[in-house]
Amino acid sequence: MTSQSSHSDKILVVDDSPDNVFLIKTILEEEGYTISTAENGISALAELKASPCDLVLLDLMMPDMDGYEVTKHIRGDMKLPQYIPILLITAHDAPNVAHGLDLGADDFIRKPVTVDELLARVRSLLRLKHSMDERDEIARQREDFVSRLTHDLRTPLVAADRMLMLFQQGALGELSSQIQEVIAIMARSNINLLSMVNTLLEVYRFEAGRKTLAFQPVNLGQLLEEVTGELAPLAQDKALSLNLDFTEDSSTNTVMGDRLELHRLFTNLIGNAIKFTDSGSVTVHFTFQHQLDKSSQSQLSEKSNSVEYISIEIADTGPGIRPEEQATIFERFRQGSHKSSGSGLGLYLARRIVEAHQGIILLNSELGKGSVFIVLLPTTKLEK
Repeated sequence: MTSQSSHSDKILVVDDSPDNVFLIKTILEEEGYTISTAENGISALAELKASPCDLVLLDLMMPDMDGYEVTKHIRGDMKLPQYIPILLITAHDAPNVAHGLDLGADDFIRKPVTVDELLARVRSLLRLKHSMDERDEIARQREDFVSRLTHDLRTPLVAADRMLMLFQQGALGELSSQIQEVIAIMARSNINLLSMVNTLLEVYRFEAGRKTLAFQPVNLGQLLEEVTGELAPLAQDKALSLNLDFTEDSSTNTVMGDRLELHRLFTNLIGNAIKFTDSGSVTVHFTFQHQLDKSSQSQLSEKSNSVEYISIEIADTGPGIRPEEQATIFERFRQGSHKSSGSGLGLYLARRIVEAHQGIILLNSELGKGSVFIVLLPTTKLEK
Protein backbone atom coordinates (compact mmCIF):
# COMPACT_ATOMS: atom_id res chain seq x y z
CA MET A 1 0.00 0.00 0.00
CA THR A 2 1.30 3.43 -0.81
CA SER A 3 1.81 5.93 1.96
CA GLN A 4 -0.64 8.28 0.23
CA SER A 5 -3.57 5.86 0.57
CA SER A 6 -2.61 4.46 3.99
CA HIS A 7 -2.47 7.89 5.65
CA SER A 8 -6.14 8.45 4.77
CA ASP A 9 -7.31 5.16 6.31
CA LYS A 10 -8.51 5.02 9.91
CA ILE A 11 -8.60 1.65 11.69
CA LEU A 12 -10.35 0.83 14.96
CA VAL A 13 -8.67 -1.92 17.03
CA VAL A 14 -10.97 -3.58 19.59
CA ASP A 15 -9.45 -5.96 22.17
CA ASP A 16 -9.68 -6.31 25.94
CA SER A 17 -5.96 -7.18 26.13
CA PRO A 18 -3.75 -4.05 26.32
CA ASP A 19 -0.76 -6.06 25.08
CA ASN A 20 -2.60 -7.19 21.94
CA VAL A 21 -3.83 -3.65 21.29
CA PHE A 22 -0.31 -2.25 21.70
CA LEU A 23 1.19 -4.84 19.33
CA ILE A 24 -1.37 -4.36 16.54
CA LYS A 25 -1.41 -0.57 16.96
CA THR A 26 2.39 -0.43 16.64
CA ILE A 27 2.44 -2.60 13.50
CA LEU A 28 -0.25 -0.58 11.75
CA GLU A 29 1.02 2.85 12.75
CA GLU A 30 4.41 1.99 11.25
CA GLU A 31 2.57 1.55 7.95
CA GLY A 32 1.06 5.00 8.23
CA TYR A 33 -2.47 4.08 9.29
CA THR A 34 -4.40 6.21 11.79
CA ILE A 35 -5.34 4.00 14.74
CA SER A 36 -8.03 4.36 17.39
CA THR A 37 -8.63 1.73 20.08
CA ALA A 38 -11.38 0.36 22.28
CA GLU A 39 -11.08 -2.06 25.18
CA ASN A 40 -14.55 -3.63 24.88
CA GLY A 41 -17.54 -3.92 22.58
CA ILE A 42 -19.59 -1.15 24.18
CA SER A 43 -16.84 1.45 23.85
CA ALA A 44 -16.18 0.25 20.29
CA LEU A 45 -19.78 0.96 19.26
CA ALA A 46 -19.62 4.36 20.96
CA GLU A 47 -16.41 5.16 19.05
CA LEU A 48 -18.00 4.14 15.73
CA LYS A 49 -21.03 6.33 16.34
CA ALA A 50 -18.82 9.29 17.19
CA SER A 51 -16.29 8.79 14.41
CA PRO A 52 -16.79 6.05 11.76
CA CYS A 53 -13.59 4.41 10.54
CA ASP A 54 -12.47 2.52 7.42
CA LEU A 55 -11.82 -0.88 9.06
CA VAL A 56 -12.54 -2.60 12.38
CA LEU A 57 -10.13 -5.18 13.84
CA LEU A 58 -12.29 -7.00 16.35
CA ASP A 59 -11.35 -9.58 18.97
CA LEU A 60 -13.97 -12.32 19.25
CA MET A 61 -13.59 -13.25 22.91
CA MET A 62 -14.31 -10.24 25.13
CA PRO A 63 -16.32 -9.89 28.37
CA ASP A 64 -19.81 -8.35 28.48
CA MET A 65 -20.18 -7.92 24.72
CA ASP A 66 -18.19 -10.31 22.53
CA GLY A 67 -17.15 -9.86 18.92
CA TYR A 68 -20.25 -11.63 17.64
CA GLU A 69 -22.54 -9.10 19.33
CA VAL A 70 -20.47 -6.16 18.15
CA THR A 71 -20.58 -7.48 14.56
CA LYS A 72 -24.33 -7.94 14.82
CA HIS A 73 -24.80 -4.35 16.02
CA ILE A 74 -22.57 -2.88 13.32
CA ARG A 75 -24.32 -4.75 10.53
CA GLY A 76 -27.86 -4.47 11.88
CA ASP A 77 -28.67 -1.67 14.28
CA MET A 78 -26.22 1.15 13.70
CA LYS A 79 -27.30 2.25 10.20
CA LEU A 80 -23.83 3.54 9.37
CA PRO A 81 -23.67 5.83 6.33
CA GLN A 82 -20.94 3.74 4.70
CA TYR A 83 -19.88 0.11 4.74
CA ILE A 84 -17.09 -0.72 7.23
CA PRO A 85 -15.22 -4.04 6.78
CA ILE A 86 -14.72 -6.17 9.91
CA LEU A 87 -11.64 -8.33 10.49
CA LEU A 88 -12.14 -10.79 13.35
CA ILE A 89 -9.18 -11.69 15.55
CA THR A 90 -9.56 -15.10 17.14
CA ALA A 91 -7.60 -17.66 19.13
CA HIS A 92 -6.08 -20.48 17.10
CA ASP A 93 -8.55 -23.08 18.39
CA ALA A 94 -11.64 -20.85 18.68
CA PRO A 95 -14.83 -22.50 17.38
CA ASN A 96 -17.60 -20.89 15.37
CA VAL A 97 -15.53 -18.43 13.37
CA ALA A 98 -18.02 -19.16 10.60
CA HIS A 99 -20.76 -17.76 12.84
CA GLY A 100 -18.99 -14.39 12.87
CA LEU A 101 -18.75 -14.43 9.08
CA ASP A 102 -22.45 -15.28 8.85
CA LEU A 103 -23.24 -12.26 11.04
CA GLY A 104 -21.47 -9.99 8.57
CA ALA A 105 -17.73 -10.03 9.32
CA ASP A 106 -15.57 -9.98 6.19
CA ASP A 107 -12.51 -11.99 7.20
CA PHE A 108 -10.64 -13.37 10.23
CA ILE A 109 -7.09 -13.83 11.42
CA ARG A 110 -5.88 -16.22 14.12
CA LYS A 111 -3.58 -15.47 17.05
CA PRO A 112 -0.65 -15.28 17.35
CA VAL A 113 -0.83 -12.63 14.65
CA THR A 114 2.07 -12.44 12.18
CA VAL A 115 3.01 -9.07 10.72
CA ASP A 116 2.88 -10.12 7.06
CA GLU A 117 -0.52 -11.83 7.34
CA LEU A 118 -2.03 -8.98 9.34
CA LEU A 119 -0.90 -6.34 6.85
CA ALA A 120 -2.01 -8.45 3.86
CA ARG A 121 -5.51 -8.90 5.27
CA VAL A 122 -5.76 -5.22 6.23
CA ARG A 123 -4.75 -4.15 2.71
CA SER A 124 -7.24 -6.60 1.19
CA LEU A 125 -10.16 -5.33 3.26
CA LEU A 126 -9.24 -1.69 2.69
CA ARG A 127 -9.26 -2.36 -1.07
CA LEU A 128 -12.78 -3.75 -0.60
CA LYS A 129 -13.74 -0.65 1.40
CA HIS A 130 -12.38 1.74 -1.23
CA SER A 131 -14.08 -0.20 -4.01
CA MET A 132 -17.46 -0.07 -2.24
CA ASP A 133 -17.06 3.62 -1.44
CA GLU A 134 -16.28 4.31 -5.09
CA ARG A 135 -19.31 2.29 -6.18
CA ASP A 136 -21.56 4.20 -3.77
CA GLU A 137 -20.18 7.52 -4.98
CA ILE A 138 -20.80 6.56 -8.61
CA ALA A 139 -24.35 5.53 -7.69
CA ARG A 140 -24.86 8.85 -5.90
CA GLN A 141 -23.55 10.82 -8.86
CA ARG A 142 -25.71 8.79 -11.23
CA GLU A 143 -28.82 9.40 -9.15
CA ASP A 144 -27.98 13.11 -8.98
CA PHE A 145 -27.52 13.20 -12.75
CA VAL A 146 -30.76 11.34 -13.41
CA SER A 147 -32.60 13.55 -10.93
CA ARG A 148 -31.35 16.72 -12.63
CA LEU A 149 -32.00 15.29 -16.08
CA THR A 150 -35.54 14.23 -15.28
CA HIS A 151 -36.22 17.61 -13.67
CA ASP A 152 -34.93 19.41 -16.76
CA LEU A 153 -37.06 17.16 -18.98
CA ARG A 154 -40.16 17.39 -16.80
CA THR A 155 -40.25 21.19 -16.72
CA PRO A 156 -40.85 21.76 -20.47
CA LEU A 157 -43.17 18.74 -20.64
CA VAL A 158 -45.37 20.15 -17.88
CA ALA A 159 -45.36 23.57 -19.58
CA ALA A 160 -46.31 21.98 -22.91
CA ASP A 161 -49.07 19.99 -21.22
CA ARG A 162 -50.59 23.16 -19.76
CA MET A 163 -50.44 24.91 -23.11
CA LEU A 164 -52.14 21.98 -24.84
CA MET A 165 -54.80 21.99 -22.15
CA LEU A 166 -55.51 25.66 -22.88
CA PHE A 167 -55.94 24.81 -26.57
CA GLN A 168 -58.32 21.94 -25.69
CA GLN A 169 -60.36 24.19 -23.42
CA GLY A 170 -60.73 26.78 -26.18
CA ALA A 171 -58.99 29.46 -24.14
CA LEU A 172 -56.91 30.46 -27.17
CA GLY A 173 -59.73 30.51 -29.68
CA GLU A 174 -61.97 28.07 -31.47
CA LEU A 175 -60.21 25.19 -33.23
CA SER A 176 -61.24 23.00 -36.12
CA SER A 177 -61.98 19.33 -35.45
CA GLN A 178 -58.77 18.32 -37.23
CA ILE A 179 -56.63 20.61 -35.08
CA GLN A 180 -58.42 19.34 -31.96
CA GLU A 181 -57.58 15.77 -32.93
CA VAL A 182 -53.91 16.66 -33.51
CA ILE A 183 -53.71 18.41 -30.13
CA ALA A 184 -55.31 15.42 -28.42
CA ILE A 185 -52.62 13.16 -29.92
CA MET A 186 -49.90 15.60 -28.81
CA ALA A 187 -51.35 15.69 -25.28
CA ARG A 188 -51.35 11.88 -25.03
CA SER A 189 -47.75 11.71 -26.26
CA ASN A 190 -46.78 14.36 -23.74
CA ILE A 191 -48.38 12.38 -20.92
CA ASN A 192 -46.54 9.22 -22.04
CA LEU A 193 -43.21 11.06 -22.10
CA LEU A 194 -43.84 12.49 -18.63
CA SER A 195 -44.68 9.01 -17.33
CA MET A 196 -41.45 7.59 -18.80
CA VAL A 197 -39.40 10.37 -17.19
CA ASN A 198 -40.99 9.73 -13.78
CA THR A 199 -40.46 5.97 -14.14
CA LEU A 200 -36.79 6.48 -14.97
CA LEU A 201 -36.29 8.58 -11.84
CA GLU A 202 -38.05 6.05 -9.60
CA VAL A 203 -36.00 3.14 -11.00
CA TYR A 204 -32.72 4.86 -10.22
CA ARG A 205 -33.90 5.79 -6.73
CA PHE A 206 -34.59 2.12 -6.01
CA GLU A 207 -31.29 1.00 -7.52
CA ALA A 208 -29.30 3.58 -5.54
CA GLY A 209 -30.92 2.34 -2.32
CA ARG A 210 -32.26 5.82 -1.62
CA LYS A 211 -35.94 4.97 -1.80
CA THR A 212 -37.66 5.20 1.58
CA LEU A 213 -41.18 3.79 1.88
CA ALA A 214 -43.75 5.18 4.32
CA PHE A 215 -45.67 2.11 5.51
CA GLN A 216 -49.24 2.58 6.70
CA PRO A 217 -52.52 0.66 6.46
CA VAL A 218 -53.75 0.92 2.86
CA ASN A 219 -57.26 -0.08 1.80
CA LEU A 220 -56.67 -1.73 -1.58
CA GLY A 221 -60.34 -1.55 -2.50
CA GLN A 222 -60.34 2.24 -2.25
CA LEU A 223 -56.94 2.50 -3.95
CA LEU A 224 -57.95 0.33 -6.91
CA GLU A 225 -61.23 2.18 -7.31
CA GLU A 226 -59.20 5.37 -7.49
CA VAL A 227 -56.74 3.94 -10.04
CA THR A 228 -59.39 2.39 -12.29
CA GLY A 229 -61.36 5.65 -12.16
CA GLU A 230 -58.31 7.58 -13.35
CA LEU A 231 -57.63 5.06 -16.15
CA ALA A 232 -61.26 4.63 -17.23
CA PRO A 233 -61.02 7.27 -20.01
CA LEU A 234 -58.14 5.32 -21.61
CA ALA A 235 -60.26 2.18 -21.64
CA GLN A 236 -63.26 4.06 -22.99
CA ASP A 237 -61.17 5.48 -25.84
CA LYS A 238 -60.48 1.89 -26.93
CA ALA A 239 -64.04 0.67 -26.21
CA LEU A 240 -62.67 -1.71 -23.54
CA SER A 241 -64.57 -2.91 -20.50
CA LEU A 242 -62.64 -2.07 -17.30
CA ASN A 243 -63.92 -4.16 -14.39
CA LEU A 244 -63.08 -4.15 -10.67
CA ASP A 245 -64.09 -7.26 -8.72
CA PHE A 246 -63.59 -7.38 -4.95
CA THR A 247 -65.41 -7.79 -1.64
CA GLU A 248 -66.59 -4.70 0.24
CA ASP A 249 -65.21 -6.01 3.57
CA SER A 250 -62.48 -3.46 4.33
CA SER A 251 -60.90 -5.71 6.97
CA THR A 252 -59.78 -8.13 4.25
CA ASN A 253 -58.79 -5.41 1.78
CA THR A 254 -56.06 -3.78 3.86
CA VAL A 255 -52.29 -4.20 3.57
CA MET A 256 -49.35 -2.42 5.17
CA GLY A 257 -47.68 -0.43 2.43
CA ASP A 258 -46.66 2.87 0.92
CA ARG A 259 -49.85 4.23 -0.64
CA LEU A 260 -48.08 6.38 -3.23
CA GLU A 261 -45.91 3.49 -4.45
CA LEU A 262 -48.83 1.06 -4.52
CA HIS A 263 -50.79 3.62 -6.55
CA ARG A 264 -47.83 3.82 -8.95
CA LEU A 265 -47.64 0.00 -9.11
CA PHE A 266 -51.28 -0.58 -10.04
CA THR A 267 -51.44 2.42 -12.37
CA ASN A 268 -48.52 0.85 -14.20
CA LEU A 269 -49.98 -2.68 -14.38
CA ILE A 270 -53.57 -1.69 -15.23
CA GLY A 271 -52.37 0.98 -17.66
CA ASN A 272 -50.19 -1.62 -19.39
CA ALA A 273 -53.13 -4.02 -19.66
CA ILE A 274 -55.23 -1.29 -21.32
CA LYS A 275 -52.38 -0.26 -23.59
CA PHE A 276 -51.79 -3.77 -24.96
CA THR A 277 -55.43 -4.80 -25.24
CA ASP A 278 -57.14 -3.84 -28.51
CA SER A 279 -60.54 -5.36 -27.77
CA GLY A 280 -62.39 -7.07 -24.94
CA SER A 281 -61.75 -6.26 -21.31
CA VAL A 282 -59.36 -5.63 -18.44
CA THR A 283 -60.44 -7.08 -15.10
CA VAL A 284 -58.93 -6.40 -11.67
CA HIS A 285 -59.77 -9.07 -9.12
CA PHE A 286 -58.39 -9.61 -5.66
CA THR A 287 -58.91 -12.15 -2.93
CA PHE A 288 -57.75 -12.81 0.60
CA GLN A 289 -55.45 -15.83 0.81
CA HIS A 290 -54.90 -17.77 4.03
CA GLN A 291 -52.41 -20.09 2.34
CA LEU A 292 -50.16 -19.69 -0.67
CA ASP A 293 -49.50 -22.40 -3.21
CA LYS A 294 -46.07 -24.06 -3.21
CA SER A 295 -44.86 -22.08 -6.23
CA SER A 296 -45.59 -18.75 -4.57
CA GLN A 297 -44.33 -19.88 -1.16
CA SER A 298 -40.96 -20.90 -2.61
CA GLN A 299 -40.33 -17.30 -3.73
CA LEU A 300 -41.01 -15.78 -0.32
CA SER A 301 -39.02 -15.84 2.92
CA GLU A 302 -39.60 -18.40 5.68
CA LYS A 303 -41.16 -15.61 7.76
CA SER A 304 -44.05 -15.55 5.30
CA ASN A 305 -45.33 -18.95 6.47
CA SER A 306 -47.54 -17.44 9.17
CA VAL A 307 -48.57 -14.32 7.22
CA GLU A 308 -51.76 -13.89 5.23
CA TYR A 309 -51.69 -12.37 1.76
CA ILE A 310 -53.95 -10.49 -0.60
CA SER A 311 -53.77 -11.61 -4.21
CA ILE A 312 -54.43 -8.96 -6.86
CA GLU A 313 -54.92 -10.18 -10.43
CA ILE A 314 -54.95 -7.89 -13.48
CA ALA A 315 -56.30 -9.92 -16.41
CA ASP A 316 -56.61 -8.72 -19.98
CA THR A 317 -57.83 -10.12 -23.30
CA GLY A 318 -54.78 -8.85 -25.17
CA PRO A 319 -52.47 -10.79 -27.50
CA GLY A 320 -50.55 -12.52 -24.70
CA ILE A 321 -46.79 -12.69 -24.17
CA ARG A 322 -44.44 -15.11 -25.88
CA PRO A 323 -43.12 -17.90 -23.57
CA GLU A 324 -39.49 -16.93 -24.28
CA GLU A 325 -40.21 -13.35 -23.15
CA GLN A 326 -41.98 -14.26 -19.93
CA ALA A 327 -38.85 -15.38 -18.05
CA THR A 328 -37.23 -11.93 -18.36
CA ILE A 329 -40.33 -9.72 -18.48
CA PHE A 330 -39.58 -8.12 -15.08
CA GLU A 331 -35.92 -7.36 -15.82
CA ARG A 332 -34.62 -3.89 -16.54
CA PHE A 333 -34.83 -2.64 -20.15
CA ARG A 334 -36.58 -5.84 -21.30
CA GLN A 335 -38.93 -4.96 -24.10
CA GLY A 336 -41.57 -7.22 -25.55
CA SER A 337 -42.12 -7.89 -29.23
CA HIS A 338 -45.42 -5.99 -29.26
CA LYS A 339 -45.44 -2.92 -31.50
CA SER A 340 -46.38 -0.71 -28.54
CA SER A 341 -43.57 -1.91 -26.24
CA GLY A 342 -42.14 0.93 -24.18
CA SER A 343 -38.86 1.62 -22.41
CA GLY A 344 -38.67 -1.73 -20.66
CA LEU A 345 -38.63 -0.04 -17.23
CA GLY A 346 -42.30 -0.14 -16.21
CA LEU A 347 -42.52 -3.80 -15.23
CA TYR A 348 -39.05 -3.70 -13.71
CA LEU A 349 -40.18 -0.83 -11.47
CA ALA A 350 -43.36 -2.77 -10.65
CA ARG A 351 -41.23 -5.70 -9.49
CA ARG A 352 -39.03 -3.45 -7.34
CA ILE A 353 -42.08 -1.89 -5.67
CA VAL A 354 -43.63 -5.31 -4.95
CA GLU A 355 -40.35 -6.65 -3.56
CA ALA A 356 -39.97 -3.55 -1.36
CA HIS A 357 -43.35 -4.56 0.13
CA GLN A 358 -42.00 -8.12 0.66
CA GLY A 359 -44.40 -9.55 -1.88
CA ILE A 360 -44.03 -11.20 -5.27
CA ILE A 361 -45.30 -10.51 -8.78
CA LEU A 362 -46.12 -13.34 -11.18
CA LEU A 363 -47.27 -13.70 -14.77
CA ASN A 364 -49.56 -16.19 -16.48
CA SER A 365 -49.90 -15.63 -20.21
CA GLU A 366 -50.80 -17.51 -23.35
CA LEU A 367 -50.53 -16.23 -26.89
CA GLY A 368 -53.91 -15.29 -28.28
CA LYS A 369 -55.62 -15.59 -24.88
CA GLY A 370 -54.33 -12.63 -22.90
CA SER A 371 -52.23 -12.18 -19.77
CA VAL A 372 -52.76 -12.20 -16.02
CA PHE A 373 -50.37 -10.32 -13.76
CA ILE A 374 -50.62 -11.50 -10.14
CA VAL A 375 -49.39 -9.43 -7.19
CA LEU A 376 -49.18 -11.05 -3.75
CA LEU A 377 -48.86 -8.59 -0.86
CA PRO A 378 -48.66 -9.45 2.88
CA THR A 379 -51.41 -8.01 5.05
CA THR A 380 -48.79 -7.16 7.69
CA LYS A 381 -45.21 -5.88 7.34
CA LEU A 382 -42.69 -8.71 7.67
CA GLU A 383 -39.61 -8.41 9.85
CA LYS A 384 -36.47 -8.53 7.71
